[in-house]
Amino acid sequence: MAHIFVSGAAGFIGSHTVDGLLRAGHSVTGVDNFRSGRHENLSAALASDQFTLIEADVAEPGAVAEICGRQPTDAIIHLAALVSVQESIANPELNHALNVRATHLVAEAARLHRVPRVVFASSAAVYGNATDLPIRESAEKKPISPYGAAKLASEALLLGHGAAFGFAVRCQRYFNVYGPRQDPASPYSGVVSIFDRRYREGKPVTIYGDGRQTRDFVSVHDVARANLIAATQSSLASGVANICTGCATSLLEVATIFAQHYPKAAPVAHAAGRSGDIIHSLGAPEIARAELRFRAEVAIATGLAELIRLP
Repeated sequence: MAHIFVSGAAGFIGSHTVDGLLRAGHSVTGVDNFRSGRHENLSAALASDQFTLIEADVAEPGAVAEICGRQPTDAIIHLAALVSVQESIANPELNHALNVRATHLVAEAARLHRVPRVVFASSAAVYGNATDLPIRESAEKKPISPYGAAKLASEALLLGHGAAFGFAVRCQRYFNVYGPRQDPASPYSGVVSIFDRRYREGKPVTIYGDGRQTRDFVSVHDVARANLIAATQSSLASGVANICTGCATSLLEVATIFAQHYPKAAPVAHAAGRSGDIIHSLGAPEIARAELRFRAEVAIATGLAELIRLP
């Protein structure tokens, strides 16, 4: 079994990835500075003797390299990041520090300690307002935020390091990830976690625009499985893949599913659409299917039902 280093281990996607790796029999060193990660997300992992948690900041020079040097590492899954588009606009310097400089430090750690593979949490934000759907990995990259630009720059940085220094790099372009442990209290939460909180609290849900805007909602369980495959599948070359379902779901459809579980909820309210919001987003999943042998398995109705059942 492999030993995997996971940055951002206590976060939403990171903690599910750690759980999946441990279930598969791998040992994991998880690193988090707890800026947005939570200890409770790792409650199951911390009970395993195959998991080591280190509180550290991967953006601190030398931190990743020092930790990777403690024992042989078979792969790094780099998930730690400033995860908010809005926050990247409000604080571009912090975005650069946490999303570009930190990635450079991960690349250098892989070079120094001959780590054979790096898996990187990229984003559909690299495409910007793409209108040719479904969005393929070859589509023109026109990020419209510092966050999207940082993810694209980080992909290039890692792929260049990998080509020069002989390690494989898998860039995972996540679409709209949802599921348990996504923080609904954050102002930067995804629409699903916001809807979940509002329905739980008996408060009205507001959709900006007519609600026909669509997203490719992918369960965090599927995303974690894609990360596990990318980190551990043998003889996997460098590459980029959309991590998505290939299915478009409107916000009205999401609200309808919630309403079926909350029959006494108030009808959805509508407000004027917000300037700059992407109307439609849909990923093409073929490369992930061909190269990772990954196919999303959790249907949106199933994933939402799981989320709604949580206490």
